[in-house]
Amino acid sequence: MKPPENWIEVKNGKRYDVSKSTLLAGDDYWDGHNYERHGRNTFLYRTPKGNYFAIRLTRWQGEIDTLQPLTPQEAVEMFEELPEKRVSFEAAFPNVSIEDA
Repeated sequence: MKPPENWIEVKNGKRYDVSKSTLLAGDDYWDGHNYERHGRNTFLYRTPKGNYFAIRLTRWQGEIDTLQPLTPQEAVEMFEELPEKRVSFEAAFPNVSIEDA
């Protein structure tokens, strides 16, 4: 599945709009036949105000697509796990400092 182009949802008093947000990472990839990863895909976004959220899409009957607000720490952890980065870590998390190992 490809990232959604139009998705607006209000959660906890905040409006999340993918068309105004930056796609940071996902687990979609083209395997020669489709973009799906076992019928489910996850996409990580940052809003213009610096809030993070994930969109989870599914093709499985009985499951629904969901939007989940994330804390900055949850977003960092998800970014590190998702294989398809759209931006660098520094661009995704401008207020997070990282140190050399």
